[in-house]
Order: sequence, then C-alpha cells, then structure tokens
Amino acid sequence: MKNIGILTSGGDSPGMNSAINGILNVAYLNNFVVYGIYNGYKGLFENNIKKIFNNNLFNFNNLGGTYLGSSRFEKFKKKTIRLKAINNLKKNNINSLIIIGGNGSYIGSKYLVQEGISCINLPGTIDNDVVCTDYSIGYFTALETIVESIDRIRDTAFSHQSIFIIEVMGRKCGDLTIASAIAGKCEFLIIPGIKFNIDNLINEIKNKISKGINNAIIIITENICNIKKFSEYIKKKINKEIRTIILGHVQRGGKPISYDRILGYRMGTYAINLLIKGHKNVCVGIKNNKFIYNDILKLI
Repeated sequence: MKNIGILTSGGDSPGMNSAINGILNVAYLNNFVVYGIYNGYKGLFENNIKKIFNNNLFNFNNLGGTYLGSSRFEKFKKKTIRLKAINNLKKNNINSLIIIGGNGSYIGSKYLVQEGISCINLPGTIDNDVVCTDYSIGYFTALETIVESIDRIRDTAFSHQSIFIIEVMGRKCGDLTIASAIAGKCEFLIIPGIKFNIDNLINEIKNKISKGINNAIIIITENICNIKKFSEYIKKKINKEIRTIILGHVQRGGKPISYDRILGYRMGTYAINLLIKGHKNVCVGIKNNKFIYNDILKLI
C-alpha cells in the first residue's frame, strides 16, 4: 500500500493540480512513495511512470490544466491493452491508483478494479456531470470564464442591437448553461433533456423586439444542434442580425478560482486519507458541503 500512482485523464480541468498537491502533501507525511503516471491511461499503457519527489509540485497549485498531462485513450477498452497497463503497475510495485477525471476516467478505473487493481476516483471535469457529487473540480472556474465572456458579448449585443447565440460545453449536462444563463442574465437558454420548439423561440424573440428590446443572448449546450444553421433559420424569420459564438476550449483553461483550488486540495487529501484507512475502489464526492465516497462498481 505504500506505493501509489496518480493519474489524470480525459479533459483537463482547473484545480486538478490542487488535487495532486493535496494527495502529495498527505502521502509524504505518511511515507508513501508516489508515482506520477503521465498522459493518462495512455501513459499507463506506455509505462510513462516516474516517481514524484517532495519538491516536484512547489509552484503548480495555482496553474490550470494538469501537471501530469492527460489524454483520451479509447484503446483502453481492450483487455489486451489493459493487461499491459496493469503489468506496468506491477513492474513499478504500485499497489493503488488515485485517478482524477470525468466519466470516461471512471469507466477506465472500473475496468482496473474488475481486474484487481485498487482505485480511488476524484471528479475532475468542467461539465459537472459526474455521478454522486454536487460539484466537480473545475466546474466553477469554467462557469466564471463563461460568465465573463457573456458580459463582454452583452456589451456588443447592446451596442449593435443584435442577437448572439453562445454555445457552451457540458456534453450531455446543462449545468454550465443553466448557471451561466442565470449569472449572465441571458434571455433564452437551451439545454439537453428539455425539448424546445424553434418557432416558439422565434415568437418570444419577436415579442421582445415589439417591446423595444432589440438585443438578446441565447445560450445553448453543445451537441444539441448546429448553431450556424440554427442562427440562419432564426435570421430568416425575424430579419435581424444574428451572431454565433462557440466558446470552445477557452472554458477549460486558465488559473483555477479559489473555490476549485480549495475543492481540489480537500478532495485530494480526503482521497489519500481514505486509502490510509484501508478504503479502496471508491469515488469521492461532495454532497451538501460534506465529503462522501461510494463504491465504484455500484455506480459505474
């Protein structure tokens, strides 16, 4: 149990480095040997594994992204690939893994657990779509970035009496869209799981225009529709300038705000303390401001 590995996987999220820092601080106090697995499950397969020494993370707590690197590695679904990865863990005498990432990372850890590897998962994704946690590491920083963008776009929308359609991340989860719509006071929002009628939306826009409100922001979660075609259809119906913006990967980057630094650090220390107490194969979460854990195999 004294040799552990840390792995970050999938889309990077601000606060991952804080979580790594939290894990390391407690690990070193308890005489663990810590290995960094670089570039996610791909690095595990390629044996890109190195010891992390006490002074390795002196200045990374306030940086976005992940010090350990990340990747999306679809080949990990193949058992032959996983067996080679597991063999690499055994070569390095790594007994347990702490994995920080989103749903894909959780599925990867489930495969490892089923094949006898001890894992603890932390939710690291801006999408906030991980089960059994109110918030994931990086969500609030991404939200802040989106709201800042909305505020800037609002200035131009007002000045030019125009309508903007803004697409935000979230995969199949509308949390970022809903929260940023409220904080940015967007006139319309479109989220997964709730059907919308484009003609009803157009009627609402016309109604606002008739009342002298000549600018608006429509915010929509990614993967719902092609917003370029969506905007062209609306433009034909209302004969008004429509602009589209896909915020894209700018939402993932940047220094984590205080909340994500604290959340990441606390989740990291909670995870390593669970390991010290003998817990394994669990997902860490926060519910009603209290840290919790659940069995990976029962959740994923």
